Amino acid sequence: MPGTRKLGKTTAQRKAMLRQQVTDLLEHGRMETTITRAKEVRPLAEKMITLGKKNTLASRRAALAFITKEDVVTKVFTEIAPKYAERNGGYTRILRLGARRGDAAEMAIIELV
Repeated sequence: MPGTRKLGKTTAQRKAMLRQQVTDLLEHGRMETTITRAKEVRPLAEKMITLGKKNTLASRRAALAFITKEDVVTKVFTEIAPKYAERNGGYTRILRLGARRGDAAEMAIIELV
């Protein structure tokens, strides 16, 4: 499911990190992270919103298998997905912030449109 970037982590660590970041993004609506992580989180978050738009039992179970908090899944299916009912993709935006002070990593904000 995730893309091809390894992000300096093993497969299990990378999947766990991406699951948690998608959960946090859907819970809070926006988050600050590095550019490469934001580019990896974007398709996964959009997939979860698309599952919410389908609103079937199978799509709810698929979302529960990926998102780490049950109340976030409920929020996706009841609040977030209905907002994007007329929109075909493009639910997130990435805004570049510049370099982080400590290690000069390029930072970005990823947020729901």
